[in-house]
Amino acid sequence: MLKTRPDDLGPEASLPGIDEIRAQLERILSSPEFPGTGRAAAFLRYVVEETLAGRASRIKGYSIAIEVFGRDENFTQDDPVVRIEAGRLRRSLERYYLVEGDRDMVRIEIPKGGYTPSFSWSAMAAAERVGPQLPPLVASADTKSRWWYGPVLAGVTMMTLAAVMYWVVSNDPNGTANQQAKGIDGSPIMAELTGNSDDPGTRVLPNSIRLPAVYVVPFSNIDGGSDAELYSVALTEELLTALPRFNEIKVFGRETSTISPAEIDAFQISKDLGARFLLTGGVRASSGRLRVTARLVSPTTGEIFWSKDYDENLALGDPLAIQKDVARRVAATIAQPYGVMAQVDRENSAAAGSYHCAWKFYAYRAQPSVEAHAATRQCLETTVAEYPAYATAWAMLSITYLDEGRFKLEPKIGSPQPTQRALIAARNAIQLDPNDTRGLQALMMALFVEREVSESMRVGEQALATNPNDTELIGEFGTGMALSGRWGRGATLLDQAIALHPAGGGYYHGMRALAAYMLDDIETAVSEIRKTDMTKFPLFHAVAAVTYTQAGLEEEGRRHAQIFAQMQPDFVANIEAELEARNIQRDDRQRLIAGLRKAGLPLLQEAAVALDTSNLQPR
Repeated sequence: MLKTRPDDLGPEASLPGIDEIRAQLERILSSPEFPGTGRAAAFLRYVVEETLAGRASRIKGYSIAIEVFGRDENFTQDDPVVRIEAGRLRRSLERYYLVEGDRDMVRIEIPKGGYTPSFSWSAMAAAERVGPQLPPLVASADTKSRWWYGPVLAGVTMMTLAAVMYWVVSNDPNGTANQQAKGIDGSPIMAELTGNSDDPGTRVLPNSIRLPAVYVVPFSNIDGGSDAELYSVALTEELLTALPRFNEIKVFGRETSTISPAEIDAFQISKDLGARFLLTGGVRASSGRLRVTARLVSPTTGEIFWSKDYDENLALGDPLAIQKDVARRVAATIAQPYGVMAQVDRENSAAAGSYHCAWKFYAYRAQPSVEAHAATRQCLETTVAEYPAYATAWAMLSITYLDEGRFKLEPKIGSPQPTQRALIAARNAIQLDPNDTRGLQALMMALFVEREVSESMRVGEQALATNPNDTELIGEFGTGMALSGRWGRGATLLDQAIALHPAGGGYYHGMRALAAYMLDDIETAVSEIRKTDMTKFPLFHAVAAVTYTQAGLEEEGRRHAQIFAQMQPDFVANIEAELEARNIQRDDRQRLIAGLRKAGLPLLQEAAVALDTSNLQPR
């Protein structure tokens, strides 16, 4: 959506007019979802009317403080009232458009970096005006590139969280049926469902999107005992609970607990349901021991794609918890975005059909490059233009837009800022499916970059509740927790990601090394940094420099500090601001700067003067 300037206002077809903007202002101010008392209403009315009157250049912190908040002429920027109230106003507008105003035609927003509002058509309005296509996107103040955030499993780093999704479930006892019922263009969604089409919480997809599908065959009672029979039925049910949480696969077998494995016609399942995978296995239970054998096979050829045995001691834990944990590990191994099903389908691109853009996305995340980014973005833009109700594709597109700004990848010429496009795409995803894990992850990431940290953590928790086994999400959430100062929680989440996906690559281990360093666990920090193969990424060398130096390996520490300085001279020159922009807390920034100086990194004199290490203590 294009930002409306005073000289743009009027009947021009591509932008809202003055009357439409004023009508939308009154609609917002009269809404019970917008604070009717306090300063928000006066603040919003002032900045909108000043802009419509052609006086946008007058909208400064000083004028707002005097004319809206009644401060006297001695007001200075040391008084944070305007910044605080602007943040509250942005969150109030965010909440309004996510709750009551999600179908409004006109959007009024206060982009970060200033107080001048932007006016734009909503995605729904744009779709009605020009048909299904990428929605216009709001321009905002320039967004700095962030480095420490990046795709989990890739070598890039980041993590952004946030927004006001706590109301999504609580305000709709039917599972956000209204949002599920229509696409962004307001038309009914005609789509393929993985379950009961009357269930408002079911994912909605275009018919031609062929998600990888798995049929869960009831696990067999191998030894014939009554205990094994109970465990086999219970494990099958646990799998049928854990697997559907992955939005990027289909799961069949809701009634399989009543069917004998011998009665399964694998070829017919593949023909009728399009299931390219069968999950099957067996259970033995005797003398307090439980053995579960799981296999993922082709229903047409019988080829075994993956198999694993799980041995558990029933005397050491709650049997129900053990069954749930086994199901969790099986589900994560085969169904996560980088799991067995994804690997098999990526090798057979014809099987993916219209889902090939998802494979492009995850291949790009695993090995990011300018070329892969451009191809992935174009593919996903084409997909959401053709299928505007495809929530997960919107989420992937959001993350791709975010990378464009964070890593200075090939920008879209003449388009709004990447972070704003990322936010809008993420909102589209969660409006279409509030339980889409990738959509919540995308919103979390975009808002973390926007430095809305507390809200981002809230959405991170919401996302984790939708699927606690998704390593793509867990790693990003753990990264955000750590960078924002919750190093212990971040370390725990990163450990979970590593356990569920040991081949996850250097990113998990690199962030885990940084968390260990900040927790003063140098032995773990050294162990994790040695498992990290991210030499092409500058911040790997920064983490390696402080870790090795603190461990007494000064020569290695100095070498990595020099590499970092060579790769990121601008970062080094503005290190305090760069770390702050990544939501790293003040004490943590000082500790990292002190560690880099100890490793021999030549910092600017201003940074050295500003640094006070007298109160830095190990955690």
